[in-house]
Amino acid sequence: MKQSNSPLDIWSLGSCWPAALGFTGLYYILLQVITWVWFDVAIQPSAIPMDLLAHLLLGATLYTLARSPAWFVSVLIVLLPLFHLVNAGKMAMLGGPVMPDDFRGVRSLFLILHGWQFALLTGLSVSTALLLLGMLQLRRRRAWVAVGLLGAVMVTVTQIPAVVTGAMDRWFGNSVWDQECNFKNRGLLFHVMHESARYLALQVADPTPTEVGVAVETLNPSFFVPVDFDAAASQPQRNVHMIVLESFWDPALLSSAELSEDPLDPRFRALWAATENSHALSPVFGGYTANAEFEALCGFPVTQDAVFFEGRLRRDANCLPRHMADEGYTTVASHPNVAMFWNRVHAYRRVGFQNYWSRDNFELDDMNRDFLSDASLYRQVLTRIQPMLENGVPMLNYVLTFFGHQDYPLGPTRPPVITASSAQYMVEAYANTIYYKSRELMDFIEVLQQIDPNGLIVMFGDHLPFLGYNYEAFAESNLLATNRNEFTDDMFATMTQTPLIIIDGQAGPVPVGDLPLYRLPDILLGLLGDERPTAMSLTRTPPDLSIRPLPGMQYVLSDGNITVCRDNIDESPLCKGVAHWMDAVEKLTEDLYSGRQYLLQRTPPPEDGLTL
Repeated sequence: MKQSNSPLDIWSLGSCWPAALGFTGLYYILLQVITWVWFDVAIQPSAIPMDLLAHLLLGATLYTLARSPAWFVSVLIVLLPLFHLVNAGKMAMLGGPVMPDDFRGVRSLFLILHGWQFALLTGLSVSTALLLLGMLQLRRRRAWVAVGLLGAVMVTVTQIPAVVTGAMDRWFGNSVWDQECNFKNRGLLFHVMHESARYLALQVADPTPTEVGVAVETLNPSFFVPVDFDAAASQPQRNVHMIVLESFWDPALLSSAELSEDPLDPRFRALWAATENSHALSPVFGGYTANAEFEALCGFPVTQDAVFFEGRLRRDANCLPRHMADEGYTTVASHPNVAMFWNRVHAYRRVGFQNYWSRDNFELDDMNRDFLSDASLYRQVLTRIQPMLENGVPMLNYVLTFFGHQDYPLGPTRPPVITASSAQYMVEAYANTIYYKSRELMDFIEVLQQIDPNGLIVMFGDHLPFLGYNYEAFAESNLLATNRNEFTDDMFATMTQTPLIIIDGQAGPVPVGDLPLYRLPDILLGLLGDERPTAMSLTRTPPDLSIRPLPGMQYVLSDGNITVCRDNIDESPLCKGVAHWMDAVEKLTEDLYSGRQYLLQRTPPPEDGLTL
């Protein structure tokens, strides 16, 4: 018999199961050590036996399907790191593990990575795909047995996902608001299977007209057209300029960093103080800018750990751009990134933007590594909108900056001016980024106010910055804990608060307090005097109440007090009222953005207000 010359082919497929399983187990342990040392991400010791068993079963399946031991080892070497490193990276940066919805955003993940990160992920992905295809040997009976068992598992998960989810909930437990804890108690493979079954179980039919009607009555909307409504008397003509600032936050709050000077421009400090230091309450931390955008443009909260633009915005929607375009506004979005990132080409069209200027529409003349500077972006936007401002047609000018992404590089024309003593090197880089972002912003605002003194201007940060794995820099200054399940109620507020400034033309800055981003469109329309009925008024809450939904929980600001309602298990009257409100909002979100839009076909419901 011809002998194999491969050094990896040291056992035969039929006789060395112990070696295959032993290799799988040792490699699993190595990856656990790597993710712990490199990312500070590790599962609970009590979860290791079940997680190891899951990996051994996966290894056994791959070994059965492999045409030779060499192919088996090659596939395992690239497949397991792909799973574990991507999950650990997301955990460390964004505070949560890989979820089923993340697979919708794979394209965007490849677009945002660069350097060694892009090379590593691309190499692992391509290698895994090629090796899996080359490995398969389906001529043996046991290979078909393995295929049959895999098929049985997939059929079970896809056909009776609610049963699978219920059984796994009883076995592992589940916390909707703390997916980090879920992962640590389950291990990676069971976590992915568990949440995939839950994802499928939650794919319900579109809301019915009756369900929409009940939700409408719960929220007591004012968007239905009165019989005597005079649309001509409620047509605003003022321009609106909305500036979304990438990762814009106040680094001075990092008390332990000992910054050499205040990064924020004094002009920004003064303007922000005039709003009584109002805050936008973002639905995301460290990334997923598109969710902050959706809320600020459409007036409904994002409640799940997924990018709304990627999979849940499937209908043309009456968001702020479309609402204004219907009354003759020109609506323009500017963002000097790859056009299709976070599905923005389709998402911007669906929310009503008539024009979208992306990376290919800008001269990349002033770069901070891969990111166009804000100064250049603002200058080019001004050049483009100047003729529109002069022709008398009102416009919605939406600008999303790109400079400010981690790891906060500066170009040669922006030397560092601030030093920091933080153990996390990115703190100093971020402080210098904000130094330049705030100054370039204020230069832009001053010009904008000169050429459009009556314009309504709003600016806010999309989310807090990423400053080290597991909230490292924030924990260093006691702003956040290193683990989400150790957050106090105040910490949940801190992790969502970014500066918010609204300038009401010549009337000046407007104090709005701590404003959830989904409330912004309705507030802006109110300042414009636009009384036309709109679904964006549906999410109004009482004046003394702010509700910031987060996945699996809500934190509520009422009369200056913060209450966190977790997992729909809090029995206080306030949390029960908020849960009732959230159920109605989520039902209408499904109907408006992915369902049949029965809401837009209804006649006014009976008056029945929300009591919290």
